[in-house]
Amino acid sequence: MDSGYFSEEIVKVIEGAGYQYVVKAKEYSDLLGKAYDTPVKNWEDYAYQKQAMFVTMKPDKWDKERKFAIVRELKPEEDRKQLSLFKSGDYIHAMYVTNTTWELADTVKFCEKRGNCKNYIKETKYDMNIGSLKMNSFWANEAFFQMMMLVYNIFLLFKLDRVSSNEYRQWILTFRLKYVFVAGKIVRTARQTILKISEGYLYKEVFQ
Repeated sequence: MDSGYFSEEIVKVIEGAGYQYVVKAKEYSDLLGKAYDTPVKNWEDYAYQKQAMFVTMKPDKWDKERKFAIVRELKPEEDRKQLSLFKSGDYIHAMYVTNTTWELADTVKFCEKRGNCKNYIKETKYDMNIGSLKMNSFWANEAFFQMMMLVYNIFLLFKLDRVSSNEYRQWILTFRLKYVFVAGKIVRTARQTILKISEGYLYKEVFQ
């Protein structure tokens, strides 16, 4: 469940009914601080620049301790240049409270599937403007929506097949900036055709 259901009252009801749950925790700074203050921190490498661990802790105003899965991902280097008083400042975090008996990796994968779905929805909404109605006809809008989703899925397949792991997470607008709206010009000579990139172009290295 989403962080909107991060409540001990809800968790108690699920536990009382004998079910298992995974609920995204609200990212309170004090809750993250509790995770980093636990005596034993067993971070496990999970994926590219990602680590995860299980901790048992009690949020403020909760009656008892529960198991949390903490996931942290190292921020890009340019975002880490700003000095921070806290070691956790170099990471993006996600926290989940759970009572499952799954292994750590299985728990994180289960949580990230939902998170990835939400990212896909955001990307189509903001980068492709797919949430707005283009025409007055319902059926015309449906056909347009299906075409846009086909294009988006082809784009995802292209990223899966052709780009590096760190580029796969980049959104459509970033790809447009890097590979479509290139700050440069094509120069043709008698023997060759070359692309001259502007010195100030942010992603110049991808064409070198």
